Amino acid sequence: MLRTLHIRDFVIVEQTEIHFGPGFTVFSGETGAGKSILVDALALTLGERGDASMLREGATRADITAVFDTPKALHAWLVEREIDADDELSLRRVIDAQGRSRAYINGTPATVAQLRELGDSLVDIHGQHAHQSLMRPDAQRDLLDAHGGHGDLRQAVGQAWKQWRALARQLESAEKDAESLASERESLQWRVNELDQLNLGPDEWEALQSEHTRLSHSQSLLDGASQILETLDGEGDSAHHRLTAANQRLQQMLRHDPGLKGVHDELESARIAISEAVSDLNNYVSRVELDPKRLADVEARLGLVFETARKFRVEPDALCELRESLHSELAALQAAGDIDALRAQAAAAQTQYDAAAAKLTTARRKVAKDLGKQVTQAMQTLAMQGGRFEPTLAPSAPSAHGSEQVEFLVAGHAGTTPRPLAKVASGGELSRISLALSVIASRAARVPTLIFDEVDSGVGGAVAESVGKLLRELGERHQVLCVTHLPQVAACANNQFLVSKAESRGTTRSSIEPLDSSARVEEIARMLGGMKLTATTREHAREMLEGFGQTAP
Repeated sequence: MLRTLHIRDFVIVEQTEIHFGPGFTVFSGETGAGKSILVDALALTLGERGDASMLREGATRADITAVFDTPKALHAWLVEREIDADDELSLRRVIDAQGRSRAYINGTPATVAQLRELGDSLVDIHGQHAHQSLMRPDAQRDLLDAHGGHGDLRQAVGQAWKQWRALARQLESAEKDAESLASERESLQWRVNELDQLNLGPDEWEALQSEHTRLSHSQSLLDGASQILETLDGEGDSAHHRLTAANQRLQQMLRHDPGLKGVHDELESARIAISEAVSDLNNYVSRVELDPKRLADVEARLGLVFETARKFRVEPDALCELRESLHSELAALQAAGDIDALRAQAAAAQTQYDAAAAKLTTARRKVAKDLGKQVTQAMQTLAMQGGRFEPTLAPSAPSAHGSEQVEFLVAGHAGTTPRPLAKVASGGELSRISLALSVIASRAARVPTLIFDEVDSGVGGAVAESVGKLLRELGERHQVLCVTHLPQVAACANNQFLVSKAESRGTTRSSIEPLDSSARVEEIARMLGGMKLTATTREHAREMLEGFGQTAP
């Protein structure tokens, strides 16, 4: 439920804070006072678009905050996005003079898309021109599906349609380009065969280069290793012989000066290191062989790799990656060219779509009957006695929205044949039917707050009283806010606010004030008789309020 709306520097509102309660609340006031500005301000906190034109003249920014009770279903949503999940949910929107917008949820910076996502679970707004959308077939379909809660069924149909159409386009392309695909596939197959025949391993190129370098220098490597071995541990005056002799001499000197112990240890380490190096070199010499045949084989393999790389215009080390890429392309091309397989897949996708669309059709038929019955009943209280409302389903070409077209038929009076709503309903009838649809659809709504912005335009008298009763009844299940100019509707409300405007120092400002019992009598009397109030209009206002259980002084 909406608790508080704080507005600062928005259009003609300088600053106001409105506290809301449960039940049915109306906003009244003279035309142009700014009643609908409240709805526009709240819509901004729910993610609607905003720009610098919404700022009050001379202001540097507009700042709007709406505070709601936090629905339990939204706690997980808030926690998942690391936003504090308290009992109150604060949505704030700031727009500066350059048109830049900032959004906050419980004080945490957020995106407008996140505000919009939250708004779908908090408020449902029915605008004053909602009846105009009923002229469109897609709006009639959407209203029927919304009333029936067909969201999951529509999503399943949309996904099945997308998959079916993608496969159908792929099949059509394959059938059209079958000859060119075959030629391309043949060329690609030749390239793949060439690389498969080479069969170059992932690390083979680097290993071949290393092996070739070693084999081509085998003799010089053997000669060098032998010379080093002779220097380190050969017969005669070798490094190992000299270090051994020096260490033995130092061992004798240690008897007279222990301070030479460090020098002795260092020479011993050097002697051990030379012994290990000699051992490693002997092992190396035993492994290195002169192998002209292996060298020839390696050179031939290198030449083949070079030639293949030149043919494909890539570096030798890129051949493995190219081979994998061409294999993937060939597999995709073969799949695209397998017309029989594509036909089977497209047929299966169509079958899946038909099944999903059939479920949606069945659900729509059931809901259409129920909606028609409820709207027909409401029409009897809205000066359309004997009228009928019939949502119909006509078969149509398959689409992402199903396999039928939804059309609302209406008979405004008894004895007339229902005909398309857009063709036979007058402006007043269309407005009343739209209101009935809005109220009936809202009965099933899960959002806690419903807003009606002058949806009662075009009605009056006893019909206006019926409208007020409908909204008051709806207020028993939801928090209902309504902008109205009808005294009959205002008298039905549990609470009433007066929206007024005044000019001060050349600037027009709007104000919103809650009305007590006495003030409500005055305002409803004004709505009944205009600016000149009389005892008769005041008494009429009292009677209207008392008729709906309101205390009137």
